[in-house]
Amino acid sequence: MTTTPTSVETSTISKIVWRLVPFLGLMFFINFLDRTAIGFAGPNGMTQDLGLSAAQFGFAAGIFFFGYIILEIPSNLALHKFGARRWLARIMVSWGIVSLLFTFVQDATQLYWLRFLLGIAEAGFFPGAILFLSLWVPARHRAKVLAVFYVAQPLTTVIGAPLASLLIDMHGLFGLEGWRVMFMGVSIPAILVGIVTYFYLPDTPNDATWLTPAERDWLNEELAREDRSKSTGGHISRKALTDGRVWALSLIYFGFIYGLYALGFFLPTIIGGFETAFGTKFTVMQRGLITAIPYLPAAVALVLWSRDATRRGVRPWHIGIPALLGALSIPLALTMQSPAATIAVITVTACAIFSALPNFWSFPARFLTGAGAAAGIALINTMGNVAGFAAPYITGAVKDWTGGYVVPMVIVGGFMALSALLAFLILPRLEGPVAAPDVRPLRKAA
Repeated sequence: MTTTPTSVETSTISKIVWRLVPFLGLMFFINFLDRTAIGFAGPNGMTQDLGLSAAQFGFAAGIFFFGYIILEIPSNLALHKFGARRWLARIMVSWGIVSLLFTFVQDATQLYWLRFLLGIAEAGFFPGAILFLSLWVPARHRAKVLAVFYVAQPLTTVIGAPLASLLIDMHGLFGLEGWRVMFMGVSIPAILVGIVTYFYLPDTPNDATWLTPAERDWLNEELAREDRSKSTGGHISRKALTDGRVWALSLIYFGFIYGLYALGFFLPTIIGGFETAFGTKFTVMQRGLITAIPYLPAAVALVLWSRDATRRGVRPWHIGIPALLGALSIPLALTMQSPAATIAVITVTACAIFSALPNFWSFPARFLTGAGAAAGIALINTMGNVAGFAAPYITGAVKDWTGGYVVPMVIVGGFMALSALLAFLILPRLEGPVAAPDVRPLRKAA
């Protein structure tokens, strides 16, 4: 049954959406662009200049997640202790500085070390942002708000691929190769926005001067009521880390992230291979624009699918159906007989992955709260980061072994099929009610 929101509820959520979510989305945009910039650099001179094989490139892309995994859970617990404003600002400035050093990398060993350090610097950002939103947004509004936040990820490629190509085309600027110019160009915004974050983000609703007293009271009361109603409200972080439901969610997330990063790191290389496979010839900018094609429909699909989830309440099939579509489409893509057909099928895969992810993150908040939420969300994202290492490394190694990308993409499909199976089997068993949906559109607060 649909609950009609009160005027104070509507104005509070609207202010949160307009004041916080676009800024967090900008942070997410910069974050995803920085971690995937290597995917644009590889086929545009870096692989050749550093003498990398496909396996070495995949290892360099994936070792980022080793550093991330080591510090992810401690970082999220630190955010819970010290507050989002300080911790997220620290993370952004740190990764911006490390990212800037990629401009001067000289060999594979230096590349490995910098990717590892970048992971350490970025550790905790994404689960920290998810945790931050869960501390501000009641459950029945969460799918809608997460969709607005998550749309930054596909838009990173829609905007970022042409932007990266533009920077790469500035070959010779400051005497640098184009891919080095690109690394410089994408790192500086992280440092600048990180500094702004320290002054802009409020830690709690009580710190938000743009909320009225009535809005703050309503939000604090609503979030406190939800915490009391969660069956694991007393979970400490150690219990959350041994909760079977958290591990089930972690395995589902693993498959999605395996597909996400296999595409993110290797799609530019696959497009570069169209010249050999189909006899086509594209400029750097054209390859960047082609790379962006699947992600614009993915952003639209994300919004529409999340809107349906908001209207109905997030159901397990909101996760399972996209996982199944991704499992079937990704290995099919490389059997196509033209660049257009290949990109069309990859677009289906991108739509599937991005449609599921924001809705997926509404499940942990159904039964986790406090330090347990910080640890549980970090553990789930850690498993995603294991996939983030495995996907590029296995993809590159199997490509070197088989001479093509068909078998690596079949492996991607297999992991997404596992996510689909677990979504249909496990998610219905997760404890916690489906949030009553709010179907009213958001309006910008005065």
